[in-house]
Amino acid sequence: MAAPTSASAPGAAPVEGVASPRRLPRAVGVVLATAGLLAVTAASAAVTVAVGKPDPGPAVVAAAAGASPNAGQNGRSASPGTGPGASASATAQATPTAAPTTEAPATAAPAPKPSSTVKGSVSGGRHDGDLRFFLLPIPDGGESYGPADGMTMTDDEVAANFGNQDGIMRILGSYGYKEAANRTYRTADGKAEVTVTLMRFASTGGAGDFARNYTMKLDPIDIDGDPNAHGYVHKPKQQAYTGSMTGISSQGDVQYTIDVDVKGNPDKALLSELMKRQREWLSSGG
Repeated sequence: MAAPTSASAPGAAPVEGVASPRRLPRAVGVVLATAGLLAVTAASAAVTVAVGKPDPGPAVVAAAAGASPNAGQNGRSASPGTGPGASASATAQATPTAAPTTEAPATAAPAPKPSSTVKGSVSGGRHDGDLRFFLLPIPDGGESYGPADGMTMTDDEVAANFGNQDGIMRILGSYGYKEAANRTYRTADGKAEVTVTLMRFASTGGAGDFARNYTMKLDPIDIDGDPNAHGYVHKPKQQAYTGSMTGISSQGDVQYTIDVDVKGNPDKALLSELMKRQREWLSSGG
């Protein structure tokens, strides 16, 4: 079966100063591999936009209570040249006075991070408990889209992630698919958006076979530090547009995919580091 055409928009103009939208679903074509396994081929489906920081909250302006633009001392008018004491008042007002000294307010302690309630454990490559527990932790300063713990994906959401390809859930079932979870966050510097997707299978073999047969219609790249991984990159035509990278691998009974969106040409070192850390997190269970 031929893969659907890409939904990319090569001529789209960049959108400046706004947060990048969530990654669009991949268009997926499914064919039979020579070894008899079902191969999953994903095509790029990301709309070209520029990555911007989230819109800041409304500014808070502190105004002096009861101040009047023409108010002088003791509430009298400060207009010069009126009244017998005008000259003396002007001289007095021109005399510099020392500003009162005040102590700087104590800096408030940062709010503690909410503790996660999801739990999980790993033994012999089998991951038990809440699958969200095994999502790569958000680095310090990162901003989560949605719940900080990530989200458990419904079958409809999983199918949408693969372009709602006919029979995709049946195909996943042939690999022993059980459940999925994901989380998207923005890095502290605002320069990258990272989406981590985990899919748990009934066996290590099922997860590994799915990862090996999961390909994309993009330029392939090597992934350092993760021996089972392979990756793909999309380089934008202009540096003002968004580039993307995807890494695919498995550890035990979990297949994981990491998508990274950045402004301009992506640096695969970032993806390699994330893939390595995700593999270690799945291996140790935190």
